[in-house]
Amino acid sequence: MSSKLRSLNDWVEQVAAHTRAANVQWCDGSQAENDRLIELMLESGDLERLNPETHPNCYIHRSDPNDVARVEHLTFVCTEREEDAGPNNNWMAPGEARALMSGLFAGCMEGRTLYVVPYCMGPIDSPLSRCGVEITDSPYVVANMRLMTRMGADALERIEREGRFVKGLHSTGDLDPDRRYIMHFPEELSIQSFGSGYGGNALLGKKCHALRIASYQARSEGWLAEHMLIVGIENPQGEVRYVAGAFPSACGKTNLAMLIPPETYREAGWKVWTVGDDICWLHPGEDGRLWAINPESGFFGVAPGTSESTNPNALAMLDRDAIFTNVAVTDDNQPWWEGLDDRVPARDWRGRGFDPRRGPAAHPNSRFTVPIKRCPSYSEQAESPDGVPIDAILFGGRRATLAPLVLEASDWNHGVLLGAGMASETTAAATGQVGVVRRDPMAMKPFCGYNFGDYWAHWLAVGDKLSRPPKIFQVNWFRRNGDGRFIWPGFTDNMRVLEWVLARCRGEVDARQTAVGALPEVGDINLEGLDAVPDMEALLAVDPEAWRDELEAVAGYLSEFGGRVPETLKEMLASVQKRLAR
Repeated sequence: MSSKLRSLNDWVEQVAAHTRAANVQWCDGSQAENDRLIELMLESGDLERLNPETHPNCYIHRSDPNDVARVEHLTFVCTEREEDAGPNNNWMAPGEARALMSGLFAGCMEGRTLYVVPYCMGPIDSPLSRCGVEITDSPYVVANMRLMTRMGADALERIEREGRFVKGLHSTGDLDPDRRYIMHFPEELSIQSFGSGYGGNALLGKKCHALRIASYQARSEGWLAEHMLIVGIENPQGEVRYVAGAFPSACGKTNLAMLIPPETYREAGWKVWTVGDDICWLHPGEDGRLWAINPESGFFGVAPGTSESTNPNALAMLDRDAIFTNVAVTDDNQPWWEGLDDRVPARDWRGRGFDPRRGPAAHPNSRFTVPIKRCPSYSEQAESPDGVPIDAILFGGRRATLAPLVLEASDWNHGVLLGAGMASETTAAATGQVGVVRRDPMAMKPFCGYNFGDYWAHWLAVGDKLSRPPKIFQVNWFRRNGDGRFIWPGFTDNMRVLEWVLARCRGEVDARQTAVGALPEVGDINLEGLDAVPDMEALLAVDPEAWRDELEAVAGYLSEFGGRVPETLKEMLASVQKRLAR
């Protein structure tokens, strides 16, 4: 098999020759093809079959212990000019990067099969979708791309029709961390990844294409590619409103995307619909609103902490047709991770007999891959070619202090400032120290494919196109009291905050105006049905002195981007600082 597109065929032939691949297999995305790959991986030990009675068609994959998370320090954006990549990215000159990667790829697929994986990010017939082709020597990557994207014959047909695609080249190499690089060439719409088999480094349709390359592509084409969930909230009258939300990895995006309303809400007729949990492409519509698609078709979710109490919808879809990565297993070969239940696992994520003295049984960044259509709250609108209209955008993160439960921006430009100044405590989704507060604008610090100064300017420019922009809010489920305990119950009860957010979007409820934004009155968040009433005064408190310090820190952060920071953003910051000084 090959393609009708000459440029694609030529590229595949060049790569096959350079890597000295033993075979070339064009992937059609069929069930028969997937079955063959699964059997191949079972034979090689890349996969292990889980209990077929409790988890039919489910498998576990164990990464090399040095290959368990995204490697931001080895991820580069290779633009011709360093300033175009910005201080938010590691930069390498394109010529130097190509030479380095060419040396690594030379002969790396000798004795291996080269898989050609055509895929579409977004509904296959949507004008908002974009296509790519990943070349890889990893059958694990192929199986995951089949779950995460619209992969195969239909995608290839669209690529041949359009004549354009993002080029992604990947090899696991020898999994040597000293020979591991993830290179992005946004000006060429291409990606090269070597030496890792981990999802974010190897599934090139995900963070590499759908965020880093797509954010650059979106800037040139007038839309936004964002690290956001998309969720639909249906009220008792049957009206569905859509919310997009940006949260750093492992900070609750998946839980919020699959939220089940509290019992009192369900009894009243509220429903929640999942469109996407991680990535959102936002396009200005002819009606002056922002319209969103989820470019993915599956979940690559963090397993630890997922349970019947935190995310029952996620748990309900993990009993079949799933691939688990770096979880533990029980004595009857069921997947297990910390926070799931009180069973004691038999083997840890490395396949060893479980010994708590060696640390957690499941890796803190262990994952599950599963089709989005398996989600009980799945929305058919995820396949809508037009996308869904967004009423509200949430910017969140982990802040033990400072940020109130919810705060509304005064307008789009103020919302961009809130997003630009986002900070969150780091998690296990990326290598490095856990629990450190770092700036993470729009939750895009690891994912923006160009200079943040230009990125914020582009956000402002998109806002100028919108006659009916979504309202922007900052939320914080993670505020703690003096004893270090979370004040807000979170999880299902975040629905109570979303109700207030959407009421504000419809102008149905007033808000308390402060120097930093509009907040609910203490009694405006519905607490009916809560076993313990949280300290709403503390959750909605604004400490002017702490906020003055915060805005000084934001100003210092923005200054790192020099003249690229738009004047409008500086003026908005000065305006908020002036209000705080009164």
